[in-house]
Amino acid sequence: MGTIAADADFVATLPFAQPTHPAGPAKPTAAWTQFCSQVPEECQIDLTEPALIQLTPLNWAVLEIINQRINREIQPRTDQEHWGVVDRWDYPEDGYGDCEDYQLLKRKLLIAAGLPRRAMRMTVVLDKNGGGHAVLMILTSRGDFVLDNHTDAVLAWTETGYEFIKREGSDDLTWVGLGGSATRTVVATRSVRHH
Repeated sequence: MGTIAADADFVATLPFAQPTHPAGPAKPTAAWTQFCSQVPEECQIDLTEPALIQLTPLNWAVLEIINQRINREIQPRTDQEHWGVVDRWDYPEDGYGDCEDYQLLKRKLLIAAGLPRRAMRMTVVLDKNGGGHAVLMILTSRGDFVLDNHTDAVLAWTETGYEFIKREGSDDLTWVGLGGSATRTVVATRSVRHH
């Protein structure tokens, strides 16, 4: 019994965040749609997977480690510099990428670590300067958190200072609005972190 109580105490020290509340369907970015046509398995929804990650000390540590590791391993480069286009979503296989590329790689590694893809949603926000930016939203039993290439900290979505526009849905391929400036077309163009 003592071990169970100690585990419960340890879980109680984990952070808590408010869940997001989707505000209806939203249109995915054109670059996401193109990425899905090239890597369809990245965009599939498996309804048998949990919609939430049980936030345990181990799962929290995995989120922190992967976020920090990829933020350090990938060098920032805008899509214009990298590919000669305004917006392209892809894995940063050559070691360079911008915000969405960081997040796609983080999700790939988290899936390989055993976390459910369905609970990790690509998300479009406006950053503190009003520029388009992509983060990875982690839906958990203790609320919704964000992995971001601008910080090594895993933050509650309400602590980022961002305006949340839309994210992938958890039940089908439709994206969902998050109550931000949903009518604006947001392209993640000013979103590299310079070391």
